[in-house]
Amino acid sequence: MAEPQSFQNHTRRDPKYLIFAPLALICFIMSIVHLVHEYSRANVLLVPVTLLVFLSIALTRVYALQNQNRIIRLEESLRIMTLGGTTAGITPAQFIALRFASDEELVPLARRAAAENMEPKAIKAAIKNWRPDNDRI
Repeated sequence: MAEPQSFQNHTRRDPKYLIFAPLALICFIMSIVHLVHEYSRANVLLVPVTLLVFLSIALTRVYALQNQNRIIRLEESLRIMTLGGTTAGITPAQFIALRFASDEELVPLARRAAAENMEPKAIKAAIKNWRPDNDRI
């Protein structure tokens, strides 16, 4: 069984993305090198195709993260308001960090984060009772 999630081990990387994105970037760079060394119509077409593949992979990841961030903001706004707090002054990055706080410490920590303009890393470090988020990659 995996170790319970905490401040020290909460970051995760998608291994497929860490393989495909650099590989697509290498293909794009190699298509340019190949075009420079051997000019042909096929090599001219290969450059934009490999660029499109790389951009598709990169943008897919960016869009997925933006969508996850919006969902987290919605969930945490609802959770804070349900627990009797306010979301005034909380930045999107702070919402994302606050998702790890337990219900007992969420509202006071949200107030503190907004008042002190805390960085996400400081918010995560201030959490005493960690609430894992195992769904985000």
